[in-house]
Amino acid sequence: MTRNVDDLSLVQACRAGRTEAYGLLVRRCQDRLFPTILRLMGSHEDAQDVLQDAFVRGFEKLDQYHGDSSFYTWIYRIAVNLALTRFRRRRLRGVLRLWEPNRDQLALDPPDQSPGVDPAFAMEQAEREAVVAAALGELAPEQRAVVVLKDFDGRRYEEISEILNIPIGTVRSRLHRARSQLRDRLRSLVEDPDPAHPDVESVRP
Repeated sequence: MTRNVDDLSLVQACRAGRTEAYGLLVRRCQDRLFPTILRLMGSHEDAQDVLQDAFVRGFEKLDQYHGDSSFYTWIYRIAVNLALTRFRRRRLRGVLRLWEPNRDQLALDPPDQSPGVDPAFAMEQAEREAVVAAALGELAPEQRAVVVLKDFDGRRYEEISEILNIPIGTVRSRLHRARSQLRDRLRSLVEDPDPAHPDVESVRP
C-alpha cells in the first residue's frame, strides 16, 4: 500500500477488513504525535501508553471518521483529550511524577548529534530544553494543554477551542496565565543575551 493513498481510502480499506491499512495510518502519525503527548504527560513511558491507547481507541471508533479532516487531526484530538484525562487522574491520586532530565526531557527533541555540531552547544541546548520541560510540568493540566497546543504545535485558537471543547475566550485566558507562569519560571532563559535561546511567548524545545 503506497504512501500517497489518502486517509479516507485507508480507513475504508480498514473497515473492509484490511487491517494493515490502519498500521499505515499509525506509522504516518505516531512520530508527529508523540512529542505533543510527551509534553502533556511529562513521562516518556506514560506518553507511549497514551499514544497506544489513542490508536486503539481510534481503531474502535473508525466508523466516526468521515474524512472531514485529516486522520492526523482526528487522532490528535483523541490523543490530547486522553492525555489530559489521564494526567488529571494521576494528579488526583497524588502521584504526579517529576521530570527526569536524563531520560524524559531530552527525549522531547534530542540534541543534534550530526558531525560538526559543537558538543558544548548541544549540551547547553539539552539543558535549556530540560528547564523548559520542567517548567511545563509545573503547570496545571488545563494550562499546559493550551501552551502545548498553541506554542509548540502552532494550533489556531479556534482549533484549540474545538479540541478542548472550551470557548475561545477561555483558551486565551488560560494561555495568558500559563505564559505568565512560564515567564517567571524561565526568567533566566529570557534574560540570557544569547539570541539562540527561545522566547517565552512561544518557547519551543
